[in-house]
Amino acid sequence: MRFEWDWDFTLEILPRLLVATGNTLLAAGTGYAIAVVLGLVFALAQRTPWRVLTVVVREIVEFIRSTPLVLQIFFVFYVGPQFGIRLSPWTAGMIAIGLHYSAYLSEVYRGGIESVPKGQWEACRALNMSTRDTYVRIVIPQALPPSIAGMGNYLVGIFKDTPMLSVIGVAELLHTANAIGSENYRFLEPYTLVGVIFLAISLPAAGFVRLFEARVRRKLGL
Repeated sequence: MRFEWDWDFTLEILPRLLVATGNTLLAAGTGYAIAVVLGLVFALAQRTPWRVLTVVVREIVEFIRSTPLVLQIFFVFYVGPQFGIRLSPWTAGMIAIGLHYSAYLSEVYRGGIESVPKGQWEACRALNMSTRDTYVRIVIPQALPPSIAGMGNYLVGIFKDTPMLSVIGVAELLHTANAIGSENYRFLEPYTLVGVIFLAISLPAAGFVRLFEARVRRKLGL
């Protein structure tokens, strides 16, 4: 087996890896969108006056956070059909990633919501504002800026966890690199390129999140 770098082979496989990069970004973006919405639902559901609902949601969140993502991917894809829920690998993978990270984002939201001064809540009650208006117009806008850093970190985390989708055949970067290596009996170039692509996307994304957080904090005078 040759260990030297083959530039011709690199140029040959690069288009396939770039297509897989688009698939990876799509999976990460869709999974993150699910996590952002569902995480907020989980966070708010743990603050209701209904004790049973609060306890149930809290236990669900803890269960999701305490089990591996790969197990949840397998569960959604392979166990779902036993209950009549048949999903494509793409759909199952994005749902599993979104569900997994929604549990973590719910804690980020919870920290942001609890950072809102109690006086804000008391003022809303004094003005006879509904719970919905209190959250939508007062609490959530103040809770989001402190949550940006955590939300950004999990966005990068989702992107780096997309290779786990390869276990159910989703054609993301790692799955494509494995296929290329198996077809050509060369793994040096595809795996190296996958690492470079992840770095090329993750590092600027993390930097953008920090800049965005700083800008929001400056505008709010924090």
